Amino acid sequence: MPFIDAKISLPVSQENRDVIKTELGKAIADLNKPESYLMIGIEDKYDLYMGGKKMEQGAYVSVSLFGNASSTAYNKMTGKICRIFEIVLGIPASCVYVTYHGVSDWGWNGQNF
Repeated sequence: MPFIDAKISLPVSQENRDVIKTELGKAIADLNKPESYLMIGIEDKYDLYMGGKKMEQGAYVSVSLFGNASSTAYNKMTGKICRIFEIVLGIPASCVYVTYHGVSDWGWNGQNF
């Protein structure tokens, strides 16, 4: 039950949203999660500040998943997320923050896993 929430400083076209969604769907396998349960949120034109300065190009990506993955898997996923945002939106990897949140109780379809 993963959820990837992306807050992006730039405007993102529907075409680019679809590409990001597709690529994140492939990448989630690195965390041993199926794309069939993946939910993705994309919020563009989001004000992000780093070091007290507004970022013209930046992204914060939060990955929540039921359970946990290894540090190696998280590291691989971070690399893929940064590449996706750099290739699709031109955001340098140095301007992409990624966090991971393991969740022990996750509800869906009227019950918890």
